[in-house]
Amino acid sequence: MPKYIHQLPEWPQFEWNLENLSRQLATVRHRQGRLFGHMQALGFPLRQEAILKTLTEDVIKSSEIEGEILDRQQVRSLIARRLGIEAGAVLPADRNVEGVVEMMLDATQKFDESLTDERLFGWHAALFPTGRSGMTRIVVGAWRDDKSGPMQVVSGPLGKERVHYKAPAAERLDPEMNAFLDWFNGGEDIDPVLKAGLAHLWFVTIHPFDDGNGRIARAIADMMLARSEDSPQRFYSMSAQIRLDRKAYYDILERTQKAPDLDVTPWLDWFLQCIDRAVGGAEETLSDVLFKAEFWKQHEGETFNDRQRDMTNRLLDGFDGKLTSSKYATIEKCSPDTALRDINDLLRRGILRREAAGGRSTSYVLRE
Repeated sequence: MPKYIHQLPEWPQFEWNLENLSRQLATVRHRQGRLFGHMQALGFPLRQEAILKTLTEDVIKSSEIEGEILDRQQVRSLIARRLGIEAGAVLPADRNVEGVVEMMLDATQKFDESLTDERLFGWHAALFPTGRSGMTRIVVGAWRDDKSGPMQVVSGPLGKERVHYKAPAAERLDPEMNAFLDWFNGGEDIDPVLKAGLAHLWFVTIHPFDDGNGRIARAIADMMLARSEDSPQRFYSMSAQIRLDRKAYYDILERTQKAPDLDVTPWLDWFLQCIDRAVGGAEETLSDVLFKAEFWKQHEGETFNDRQRDMTNRLLDGFDGKLTSSKYATIEKCSPDTALRDINDLLRRGILRREAAGGRSTSYVLRE
Protein backbone atom coordinates (compact mmCIF):
# COMPACT_ATOMS: atom_id res chain seq x y z
CA MET A 1 0.00 0.00 0.00
CA PRO A 2 1.37 3.49 -0.91
CA LYS A 3 2.68 5.41 2.09
CA TYR A 4 2.28 8.94 0.68
CA ILE A 5 -0.43 10.56 -1.42
CA HIS A 6 1.98 11.27 -4.30
CA GLN A 7 2.35 7.48 -4.67
CA LEU A 8 -1.39 6.93 -5.16
CA PRO A 9 -2.41 6.00 -8.73
CA GLU A 10 -4.96 8.84 -8.85
CA TRP A 11 -2.41 11.50 -7.80
CA PRO A 12 -2.79 14.50 -8.15
CA GLN A 13 -6.58 14.38 -8.57
CA PHE A 14 -7.50 16.00 -5.24
CA GLU A 15 -11.03 15.68 -3.91
CA TRP A 16 -12.87 17.68 -1.25
CA ASN A 17 -16.36 18.01 0.16
CA LEU A 18 -17.45 21.52 -0.78
CA GLU A 19 -20.62 21.23 1.27
CA ASN A 20 -18.55 20.67 4.43
CA LEU A 21 -16.35 23.66 3.59
CA SER A 22 -18.93 26.10 2.27
CA ARG A 23 -19.83 27.71 5.59
CA GLN A 24 -16.21 28.32 6.61
CA LEU A 25 -15.38 29.54 3.10
CA ALA A 26 -18.29 32.01 3.20
CA THR A 27 -17.12 33.28 6.59
CA VAL A 28 -13.58 33.84 5.29
CA ARG A 29 -14.83 35.61 2.17
CA HIS A 30 -17.06 37.87 4.26
CA ARG A 31 -14.26 38.75 6.66
CA GLN A 32 -11.84 39.38 3.78
CA GLY A 33 -14.29 41.87 2.28
CA ARG A 34 -15.03 43.57 5.57
CA LEU A 35 -11.32 43.94 6.41
CA PHE A 36 -10.57 45.31 2.95
CA GLY A 37 -13.37 47.86 3.36
CA HIS A 38 -12.11 48.97 6.76
CA MET A 39 -8.58 49.40 5.45
CA GLN A 40 -9.70 51.35 2.38
CA ALA A 41 -11.51 53.76 4.70
CA LEU A 42 -8.30 54.53 6.60
CA GLY A 43 -6.89 56.98 4.11
CA PHE A 44 -3.72 56.56 2.09
CA PRO A 45 -0.97 57.16 4.71
CA LEU A 46 -2.48 54.84 7.32
CA ARG A 47 -3.26 52.21 4.70
CA GLN A 48 0.37 52.29 3.55
CA GLU A 49 1.49 51.89 7.16
CA ALA A 50 -0.83 48.87 7.57
CA ILE A 51 0.51 47.26 4.38
CA LEU A 52 4.09 47.85 5.50
CA LYS A 53 3.43 46.35 8.93
CA THR A 54 1.65 43.31 7.45
CA LEU A 55 4.31 42.54 4.85
CA THR A 56 7.08 42.98 7.42
CA GLU A 57 5.36 40.50 9.72
CA ASP A 58 4.76 38.08 6.84
CA VAL A 59 8.43 38.00 5.83
CA ILE A 60 9.69 37.69 9.41
CA LYS A 61 7.27 34.96 10.47
CA SER A 62 7.66 32.88 7.30
CA SER A 63 11.40 32.74 8.00
CA GLU A 64 10.83 32.06 11.71
CA ILE A 65 8.81 28.96 10.83
CA GLU A 66 11.99 27.59 9.25
CA GLY A 67 14.11 28.63 12.25
CA GLU A 68 15.66 31.71 10.63
CA ILE A 69 15.49 35.00 12.56
CA LEU A 70 15.60 38.18 10.45
CA ASP A 71 16.24 41.73 11.62
CA ARG A 72 12.85 43.44 11.80
CA GLN A 73 14.12 46.92 11.01
CA GLN A 74 16.09 45.70 7.99
CA VAL A 75 13.01 43.94 6.65
CA ARG A 76 10.76 46.94 7.26
CA SER A 77 13.22 49.41 5.73
CA LEU A 78 13.75 47.27 2.63
CA ILE A 79 10.01 46.71 2.03
CA ALA A 80 9.34 50.42 2.46
CA ARG A 81 12.09 51.28 -0.02
CA ARG A 82 10.80 48.76 -2.58
CA LEU A 83 7.22 50.04 -2.27
CA GLY A 84 8.18 53.73 -2.19
CA ILE A 85 6.83 54.25 1.34
CA GLU A 86 8.39 56.86 3.61
CA ALA A 87 9.54 54.99 6.72
CA GLY A 88 12.45 56.86 8.29
CA ALA A 89 16.12 56.07 7.85
CA VAL A 90 17.13 53.65 5.08
CA LEU A 91 19.01 50.68 6.55
CA PRO A 92 21.38 48.39 4.67
CA ALA A 93 19.95 44.86 4.42
CA ASP A 94 21.68 41.48 4.51
CA ARG A 95 21.50 39.40 1.34
CA ASN A 96 19.25 36.81 2.95
CA VAL A 97 16.82 39.57 4.01
CA GLU A 98 16.82 40.99 0.49
CA GLY A 99 16.07 37.57 -0.98
CA VAL A 100 13.04 36.85 1.21
CA VAL A 101 11.65 40.35 0.68
CA GLU A 102 12.13 40.19 -3.10
CA MET A 103 10.32 36.85 -3.28
CA MET A 104 7.37 38.00 -1.17
CA LEU A 105 6.95 41.28 -3.04
CA ASP A 106 7.18 39.56 -6.41
CA ALA A 107 4.48 37.09 -5.36
CA THR A 108 2.05 39.64 -3.91
CA GLN A 109 2.67 42.75 -6.02
CA LYS A 110 2.68 40.81 -9.31
CA PHE A 111 -0.03 38.34 -8.29
CA ASP A 112 -1.75 38.45 -11.68
CA GLU A 113 1.32 37.32 -13.65
CA SER A 114 1.83 33.65 -14.53
CA LEU A 115 3.79 31.45 -12.17
CA THR A 116 6.54 29.72 -14.18
CA ASP A 117 9.48 27.48 -13.43
CA GLU A 118 11.85 30.38 -14.22
CA ARG A 119 10.02 32.61 -11.76
CA LEU A 120 10.27 29.92 -9.06
CA PHE A 121 13.97 29.47 -9.86
CA GLY A 122 14.43 33.22 -9.38
CA TRP A 123 12.70 33.08 -5.99
CA HIS A 124 14.86 30.16 -4.93
CA ALA A 125 18.09 31.84 -6.05
CA ALA A 126 17.06 34.96 -4.11
CA LEU A 127 16.54 32.89 -0.94
CA PHE A 128 20.00 31.27 -1.21
CA PRO A 129 22.33 33.89 -2.73
CA THR A 130 25.48 32.06 -1.58
CA GLY A 131 24.42 28.70 -3.02
CA ARG A 132 24.36 27.23 0.47
CA SER A 133 21.82 26.33 3.11
CA GLY A 134 23.78 26.91 6.30
CA MET A 135 27.10 25.18 5.64
CA THR A 136 25.72 22.78 3.04
CA ARG A 137 26.01 23.45 -0.68
CA ILE A 138 22.67 22.96 -2.43
CA VAL A 139 21.28 23.08 -5.95
CA VAL A 140 20.08 26.66 -6.39
CA GLY A 141 17.73 28.00 -9.05
CA ALA A 142 16.87 24.52 -10.31
CA TRP A 143 14.95 21.45 -9.17
CA ARG A 144 16.81 19.21 -6.74
CA ASP A 145 18.78 16.29 -8.21
CA ASP A 146 18.84 13.97 -5.14
CA LYS A 147 22.56 13.26 -5.64
CA SER A 148 23.04 13.36 -1.87
CA GLY A 149 20.08 11.03 -1.26
CA PRO A 150 16.28 11.16 -1.38
CA MET A 151 14.45 14.28 -0.20
CA GLN A 152 13.11 13.55 3.28
CA VAL A 153 11.68 15.58 6.14
CA VAL A 154 13.42 14.21 9.23
CA SER A 155 13.55 15.02 12.94
CA GLY A 156 15.38 13.56 15.93
CA PRO A 157 19.04 12.98 16.85
CA LEU A 158 21.52 11.18 14.59
CA GLY A 159 20.87 7.46 14.65
CA LYS A 160 17.33 7.92 15.98
CA GLU A 161 15.88 9.96 13.15
CA ARG A 162 12.17 9.92 12.47
CA VAL A 163 11.15 10.27 8.82
CA HIS A 164 8.03 12.42 8.62
CA TYR A 165 7.86 12.51 4.86
CA LYS A 166 9.63 11.34 1.70
CA ALA A 167 9.11 13.44 -1.43
CA PRO A 168 8.81 12.26 -5.06
CA ALA A 169 12.11 11.22 -6.65
CA ALA A 170 14.05 13.83 -8.64
CA GLU A 171 13.32 12.20 -12.01
CA ARG A 172 9.61 12.91 -11.46
CA LEU A 173 10.03 16.65 -10.86
CA ASP A 174 9.73 17.98 -14.42
CA PRO A 175 6.34 16.36 -15.16
CA GLU A 176 5.14 16.96 -11.59
CA MET A 177 5.95 20.68 -11.68
CA ASN A 178 4.61 21.09 -15.23
CA ALA A 179 1.28 19.65 -14.08
CA PHE A 180 1.25 21.90 -11.00
CA LEU A 181 2.05 25.09 -12.94
CA ASP A 182 -0.50 24.33 -15.67
CA TRP A 183 -3.15 23.89 -12.98
CA PHE A 184 -2.08 26.97 -11.00
CA ASN A 185 -2.20 29.24 -14.05
CA GLY A 186 -5.33 27.63 -15.49
CA GLY A 187 -8.86 28.93 -15.31
CA GLU A 188 -10.33 25.99 -13.42
CA ASP A 189 -13.57 26.86 -11.63
CA ILE A 190 -12.28 26.75 -8.04
CA ASP A 191 -12.66 29.54 -5.50
CA PRO A 192 -9.20 31.21 -5.31
CA VAL A 193 -9.13 30.87 -1.51
CA LEU A 194 -9.53 27.09 -1.80
CA LYS A 195 -7.03 27.12 -4.66
CA ALA A 196 -4.51 28.85 -2.37
CA GLY A 197 -4.82 25.98 0.10
CA LEU A 198 -4.56 23.33 -2.63
CA ALA A 199 -1.53 25.08 -4.17
CA HIS A 200 0.25 25.21 -0.83
CA LEU A 201 -0.34 21.50 -0.21
CA TRP A 202 0.48 20.40 -3.76
CA PHE A 203 3.76 22.34 -3.94
CA VAL A 204 5.00 21.29 -0.51
CA THR A 205 4.14 17.65 -1.34
CA ILE A 206 6.29 17.77 -4.48
CA HIS A 207 9.08 19.49 -2.47
CA PRO A 208 10.98 20.37 -5.67
CA PHE A 209 13.92 22.24 -4.12
CA ASP A 210 16.76 21.19 -1.85
CA ASP A 211 15.62 23.81 0.69
CA GLY A 212 13.17 26.70 0.96
CA ASN A 213 10.10 24.69 -0.05
CA GLY A 214 8.01 25.87 2.93
CA ARG A 215 8.74 29.57 2.37
CA ILE A 216 8.03 29.29 -1.35
CA ALA A 217 4.81 27.33 -0.71
CA ARG A 218 3.60 30.11 1.59
CA ALA A 219 4.53 32.75 -1.02
CA ILE A 220 2.53 30.80 -3.62
CA ALA A 221 -0.46 30.70 -1.26
CA ASP A 222 -0.14 34.46 -0.64
CA MET A 223 -0.03 35.01 -4.40
CA MET A 224 -3.31 33.14 -4.86
CA LEU A 225 -4.89 34.92 -1.89
CA ALA A 226 -3.97 38.23 -3.54
CA ARG A 227 -5.75 36.95 -6.64
CA SER A 228 -8.77 36.08 -4.52
CA GLU A 229 -8.97 39.76 -3.50
CA ASP A 230 -7.77 41.10 -6.86
CA SER A 231 -5.39 43.38 -5.00
CA PRO A 232 -1.66 43.53 -4.14
CA GLN A 233 -2.52 45.21 -0.83
CA ARG A 234 -1.93 42.77 2.03
CA PHE A 235 -3.64 43.44 5.34
CA TYR A 236 -3.28 40.03 7.02
CA SER A 237 -0.45 37.53 7.26
CA MET A 238 -0.96 33.81 6.77
CA SER A 239 2.65 33.17 7.74
CA ALA A 240 2.25 35.00 11.05
CA GLN A 241 -0.78 32.85 11.86
CA ILE A 242 0.95 29.64 10.76
CA ARG A 243 3.87 30.59 13.02
CA LEU A 244 1.45 30.74 15.95
CA ASP A 245 -0.09 27.41 14.90
CA ARG A 246 3.19 25.80 13.80
CA LYS A 247 2.69 22.41 15.48
CA ALA A 248 -0.86 22.05 14.15
CA TYR A 249 0.39 23.13 10.72
CA TYR A 250 3.03 20.40 10.54
CA ASP A 251 0.65 17.83 12.03
CA ILE A 252 -2.10 18.41 9.44
CA LEU A 253 0.44 18.44 6.60
CA GLU A 254 1.89 15.11 7.73
CA ARG A 255 -1.54 13.54 8.19
CA THR A 256 -2.68 14.72 4.77
CA GLN A 257 0.44 13.51 2.99
CA LYS A 258 0.08 10.08 4.64
CA ALA A 259 -3.68 9.80 4.03
CA PRO A 260 -5.03 6.67 2.27
CA ASP A 261 -6.76 8.76 -0.42
CA LEU A 262 -6.78 12.21 -2.00
CA ASP A 263 -9.70 13.62 -0.02
CA VAL A 264 -8.08 16.83 1.30
CA THR A 265 -11.19 18.22 3.02
CA PRO A 266 -9.52 18.19 6.49
CA TRP A 267 -6.51 20.12 5.16
CA LEU A 268 -8.69 22.73 3.44
CA ASP A 269 -10.83 23.08 6.55
CA TRP A 270 -7.69 23.76 8.62
CA PHE A 271 -6.39 26.19 5.98
CA LEU A 272 -9.66 28.15 5.96
CA GLN A 273 -9.68 28.34 9.75
CA CYS A 274 -6.09 29.58 9.65
CA ILE A 275 -7.05 32.36 7.21
CA ASP A 276 -10.00 33.26 9.42
CA ARG A 277 -7.69 33.64 12.42
CA ALA A 278 -5.19 35.61 10.31
CA VAL A 279 -7.88 38.05 9.20
CA GLY A 280 -8.94 38.37 12.84
CA GLY A 281 -5.32 39.11 13.75
CA ALA A 282 -5.35 42.00 11.27
CA GLU A 283 -7.51 43.88 13.75
CA GLU A 284 -4.43 44.04 15.98
CA THR A 285 -2.43 45.46 13.06
CA LEU A 286 -5.12 48.08 12.54
CA SER A 287 -5.07 48.93 16.25
CA ASP A 288 -1.27 49.32 16.18
CA VAL A 289 -1.40 51.56 13.11
CA LEU A 290 -4.07 53.77 14.64
CA PHE A 291 -2.16 53.92 17.94
CA LYS A 292 1.00 55.04 16.14
CA ALA A 293 -0.88 57.72 14.21
CA GLU A 294 -2.59 58.95 17.39
CA PHE A 295 0.73 58.98 19.26
CA TRP A 296 2.39 61.30 16.75
CA LYS A 297 -0.72 63.45 16.54
CA GLN A 298 -0.65 63.93 20.33
CA HIS A 299 3.05 64.81 20.24
CA GLU A 300 2.83 67.03 17.18
CA GLY A 301 4.97 70.10 17.65
CA GLU A 302 7.20 68.51 20.29
CA THR A 303 10.93 68.29 19.66
CA PHE A 304 12.52 64.88 19.10
CA ASN A 305 16.09 64.54 17.93
CA ASP A 306 16.72 62.03 15.13
CA ARG A 307 17.79 59.31 17.58
CA GLN A 308 14.72 59.74 19.76
CA ARG A 309 12.34 59.78 16.80
CA ASP A 310 13.90 56.65 15.31
CA MET A 311 13.83 54.74 18.59
CA THR A 312 10.26 55.81 19.35
CA ASN A 313 9.17 54.54 15.93
CA ARG A 314 10.97 51.25 16.57
CA LEU A 315 9.03 50.86 19.82
CA LEU A 316 5.77 51.73 18.08
CA ASP A 317 6.48 49.18 15.32
CA GLY A 318 7.18 46.34 17.76
CA PHE A 319 10.63 46.34 19.34
CA ASP A 320 12.22 42.89 19.67
CA GLY A 321 13.27 42.26 23.26
CA LYS A 322 13.70 44.94 25.92
CA LEU A 323 15.05 48.44 25.35
CA THR A 324 18.05 49.24 27.56
CA SER A 325 20.40 52.20 27.47
CA SER A 326 23.16 50.01 26.01
CA LYS A 327 20.85 48.81 23.22
CA TYR A 328 19.84 52.39 22.56
CA ALA A 329 23.50 53.41 22.24
CA THR A 330 24.28 50.50 19.90
CA ILE A 331 21.26 50.99 17.64
CA GLU A 332 21.54 54.77 17.43
CA LYS A 333 25.37 54.68 17.20
CA CYS A 334 25.94 57.10 20.04
CA SER A 335 27.81 57.11 23.35
CA PRO A 336 26.24 55.56 26.49
CA ASP A 337 26.02 59.03 28.05
CA THR A 338 24.15 60.40 25.02
CA ALA A 339 21.79 57.43 25.07
CA LEU A 340 21.03 57.97 28.75
CA ARG A 341 20.40 61.68 28.21
CA ASP A 342 17.96 60.89 25.38
CA ILE A 343 16.17 58.29 27.51
CA ASN A 344 15.96 60.55 30.57
CA ASP A 345 14.48 63.29 28.42
CA LEU A 346 11.79 60.89 27.14
CA LEU A 347 11.14 59.72 30.70
CA ARG A 348 10.76 63.29 31.93
CA ARG A 349 8.25 64.04 29.15
CA GLY A 350 6.20 60.94 29.97
CA ILE A 351 6.90 59.20 26.66
CA LEU A 352 8.87 56.32 28.18
CA ARG A 353 8.59 54.63 31.54
CA ARG A 354 10.97 52.36 33.43
CA GLU A 355 10.02 48.74 33.85
CA ALA A 356 10.02 47.31 37.37
CA ALA A 357 13.51 45.72 37.41
CA GLY A 358 16.33 48.13 38.09
CA GLY A 359 20.13 48.27 38.12
CA ARG A 360 21.95 46.69 35.18
CA SER A 361 18.68 45.22 33.92
CA THR A 362 16.82 48.54 33.73
CA SER A 363 14.64 48.59 30.63
CA TYR A 364 12.18 51.02 29.15
CA VAL A 365 8.85 50.85 27.33
CA LEU A 366 6.44 53.36 25.86
CA ARG A 367 4.03 54.73 28.41
CA GLU A 368 0.56 53.46 27.53
